Amino acid sequence: MMTERQHRFATERGSKASAPERLCAVTRQSLDPKDLIRFVLSPDGTVVPDLDRRLPGRGVWIGCDRRLVEKAVKTNTFAKSLKTKAEAPADLAECVGALMVKHLLGTLSFANKAGLLVSGFEKVSAALDKGPVAVVLHGTDAAADGRSKIDRKFRAIQGSRGQAAPVVDVLTIAQMSLAIGRGSVVHAALTPGGLSDRFLEEAERLMRYRSSATQTANIFSEASSEG
Repeated sequence: MMTERQHRFATERGSKASAPERLCAVTRQSLDPKDLIRFVLSPDGTVVPDLDRRLPGRGVWIGCDRRLVEKAVKTNTFAKSLKTKAEAPADLAECVGALMVKHLLGTLSFANKAGLLVSGFEKVSAALDKGPVAVVLHGTDAAADGRSKIDRKFRAIQGSRGQAAPVVDVLTIAQMSLAIGRGSVVHAALTPGGLSDRFLEEAERLMRYRSSATQTANIFSEASSEG
């Protein structure tokens, strides 16, 4: 089982102007859209998630937290906000999480096709020596020993450069292998590029969604100091 050892990864996102804040229909807090999930009604009146915020129609915004989506379903928040009949599936919160994983896997696949990804313990270690590396990935079910060796090296190299050492461990070995199209991908690394940045943003969102309210600030596992 995956142990909880997420430590804050400080991404630099201040270069982009923030979009106008939106109101969470559950907590009534005004938040940046990146910290919310947009939902719309399908033609048949069913509530569907709009992760890319592109679907037509009036949207209902819910904080990026699985528990808030579950509460919105239980309290009929969507119908109240839209002032019309809105059928929210009982498994909506689970569907949102699955859709986030699907998006993340798609981005990882594109990054691989763009030549930004290396996989395998030895290749990741060699990539760290060559540099630069934007992010290291481990399967959630990867052995602790292999993870810690790569993490220590990544942390030391990035520390000498005054840079963060983001380590993402939100996908299983099977999921990473499927996205990359290779058998048993346990460790991987992404070199800098737009798709790598996108992967980090989507991974952060997925972890925020899965985490409890007290853990939302601890999104990424930045190379553990254990060992």
